[in-house]
Amino acid sequence: MSDYDEYRRKWRLILGQDAQGEAGSPELDARATGMDATLEALYNADERRGGLGPSNPNVNRWLGDIRKYFPTDTVQLLQRDALERLGLQEMLLEPELLETIQPDVHLVGTLLSLKNVLPERSRETARVVVRRVVEQIERQLRQPLLQAVSGRRRQQVRNRRPRHPDIDWDQTIRVNMKHYQPEFRTILPVNLRGQKRSKPGLKHVILLIDQSGSMATSVVYAGVLSCIMASLPSVKTHVVAFDTSVVDLTARLPDPIELLFALQLGGGTDIGRALRYAEQLNVAPRDTVLVLLSDLFEGGAVAGMMQSVRRLVHTGLTFLPVLALNDQGAPAFDREVAALLTEMGLKPFAATPDAFPELLARALYG
Repeated sequence: MSDYDEYRRKWRLILGQDAQGEAGSPELDARATGMDATLEALYNADERRGGLGPSNPNVNRWLGDIRKYFPTDTVQLLQRDALERLGLQEMLLEPELLETIQPDVHLVGTLLSLKNVLPERSRETARVVVRRVVEQIERQLRQPLLQAVSGRRRQQVRNRRPRHPDIDWDQTIRVNMKHYQPEFRTILPVNLRGQKRSKPGLKHVILLIDQSGSMATSVVYAGVLSCIMASLPSVKTHVVAFDTSVVDLTARLPDPIELLFALQLGGGTDIGRALRYAEQLNVAPRDTVLVLLSDLFEGGAVAGMMQSVRRLVHTGLTFLPVLALNDQGAPAFDREVAALLTEMGLKPFAATPDAFPELLARALYG
């Protein structure tokens, strides 16, 4: 097949079967025909074709077909569109169908939001699906977070005038390579590097998680990251979830499954109430980082919320307003509240999960 024919074939799949009757529409081979049928069932479904409605017995076969024809990333996208466009949340109530779904972080968010309506026979399957995704996220983020925090911590305790027993010879040799003396075959240790005997004190991270429905994906990543943080001996971690009420989930650490299933996705938002609770936890401000994970759509009084922010900032803690923690691009957020935070010298930002470890380490240790 020429490049031009391949180009036309791709456009035929994009435009769908409605383009089939147009002059010059390319012929599709068996594989492309199968891909076309799976896409039609999702994006051009109507009563005449039958579609993928919850009662349609072809859903199971369709889930298998998309795995057959498309790569994993595309499979996850198609599943997500099926849930959102066709209202297939009902299929998550069936363990047989749930077992056939390609799990991803978006599916976990959906399952967590539906956990209170899951029938008993589906709950164990749902936990297995959530565990698979959580373990994948842990493998992705554990080492970057541990390395970022421990690396920044080592930098903070680096001593440039060490006594002889405290010299770090690896670091000293590395920074003095430019002083190598070929005639003597040695390096002059012009700049010494060592470690201080006094280690930095225990750091405190307070993570406030907005569990409104729009934050589902961010909540999943935050839950896993908080459990990794809880394993760090140099960091004390508090996890607090909020909607219109506040729930301290610190006792659920460091088990991410227990933590995530304790969340109640959906509902309103009272950021001010969560911040007032954080004030009670702020016992060592100079060693504390407060992470507010929220899209800032405040359901309570914005003025009261901002008063709490001012009080916290004036104590000297580090305040990180995180708008989103996912790979979905620019998030939706309350721009007016974000502007108020910016006027106070704070910088609301969104972060990918991969970038967050270094941002947190920088906040902890400079």
